[in-house]
Amino acid sequence: MVENDAKRLEEGFGHNPVPEVYEEDEHKKEVLTSNSTGDAIDRVDEKKAVSTEPREVEQVKGAEEEQPLQVKQKSKRVATLDAFRGLTIVVMILVDDAGGAYARIDHSPWNGCTLADFVMPFFLFIVGVAIALALKRIPKTSDAVKKIILRTIKLLFWGIILQGGYSQAPDTLAYGVDMKKIRWFGILQRIALVYCVVALIETFTTKLRPTVLKSGPVSIFTAYKWQWIGGFVAFLVYMITTFSLYIPDWSFVKHYDDGSTKKYLVKCGMRGHLGPACNAVGYVDRQVWGINHLYNQPVWIRLKACTLSSPSTGPLRKGAPSWCRAPFEPEGLLSSISAILSGTIGIHYGHILIHFKGHAERLKQWVSMGLVLMIIAIILHFTDAIPINKQLYSFSYVCFTAGAAGLVFSGFYLLIDVWGYRTPFLFLEWIGMNAMLVFVMAAQGIFAGFVNGWYYETQDKTLVYWIQEHVFNNVWHSERLGTLLYVIFAEITFWAVVSGILHKLGIYWKL
Repeated sequence: MVENDAKRLEEGFGHNPVPEVYEEDEHKKEVLTSNSTGDAIDRVDEKKAVSTEPREVEQVKGAEEEQPLQVKQKSKRVATLDAFRGLTIVVMILVDDAGGAYARIDHSPWNGCTLADFVMPFFLFIVGVAIALALKRIPKTSDAVKKIILRTIKLLFWGIILQGGYSQAPDTLAYGVDMKKIRWFGILQRIALVYCVVALIETFTTKLRPTVLKSGPVSIFTAYKWQWIGGFVAFLVYMITTFSLYIPDWSFVKHYDDGSTKKYLVKCGMRGHLGPACNAVGYVDRQVWGINHLYNQPVWIRLKACTLSSPSTGPLRKGAPSWCRAPFEPEGLLSSISAILSGTIGIHYGHILIHFKGHAERLKQWVSMGLVLMIIAIILHFTDAIPINKQLYSFSYVCFTAGAAGLVFSGFYLLIDVWGYRTPFLFLEWIGMNAMLVFVMAAQGIFAGFVNGWYYETQDKTLVYWIQEHVFNNVWHSERLGTLLYVIFAEITFWAVVSGILHKLGIYWKL
């Protein structure tokens, strides 16, 4: 049994959670079980990679001379990674299901950053941290590449199933999608692309890295220069394409509920435009995927130019620009290339976790980088050089959200792993351990759709709707407040309890 668990540890596919802390004599063998449900959204066994690293670990060079690899006698689990992943899932559920009632936490219609806009980069950040730790458990490059490709394919598959249009839960009980209108890109597809690129760079450059980390403030950067070179290449591709690609006029056909159709023309004929209508991000997606395969409910419809109800959703204003009705892919190809930088910054935080042993050293590196990134973003945004924009995944957006992720990660690390305030964050850890399950069942509405399938007389008479209406909306005499409380208690709290039970039973959804 122990041999099987050890094998699963090396592969990053264990079933049981890592024990909280194991500090044993060097003559004792650590008995470790682990859980890893994927390097993307669900739990990657990065804590296991920290707590079960081989006894040989890389040491930071002293002031005068390099120190050879030394033996580490004690290891400690880093619970922050699960808690951070759980927080990201919780925020996603909150903004997806309560954002309609509270527009201020929903995605920004265009420039700017709201609570919802932190979800995607936080996912990519923790994916990067996980990659740095998990891949150290796989000694053979060929084995690592196979696992990376297989996991990428799984993410792409689930992404198309959940967000391609096949599943329409929980709003309707219908399923199936017209292949002429299937949405090819989405949340999991973007994570798959970033994970694949960042993980392959990490794998192929293992033998190109020094075995000893030299002293100096930039040593951690130079030791992993190929990761940063990869991120810089992604940055160049994105920036050059965004500001140099010519955007011609384009048109689209709008299909209305009454069966009528109308063709609209969007006039562009420009380069380097960062507005909704004529940006390179949308143009690339229209050319690569086709306009019928893009997301048909873009957030820009809540702009003042489109509706008088801005920032909430409302009817289009008279004389609204034609592009207000057009589709746009928020997880598009070019913007996903820019998102590789989020994963690159995340993997840097993972490298710091590996190489620096002291809490103060780690926090110094993390916090300083987080602050620098946020300062760069604020300068770019408020000088109008490069506005913070989630839909375009602009460079300032990358810096701002990655900096915020770094600071939140540091705060969690300080509270949970340094000061030991773990109990208040246990529900986040539980959700983080089964993140893929909660993402599919709660964030994507699959469980609610299943419950809605058992209706009485009409499809609007289900247990879900009854709870929303009678337990929350009617009791509080407010649909907005009732919606928020329903999300907090009937979704987030419910799935925290379920995740806790599954954790106690050792049940996890791996990917």
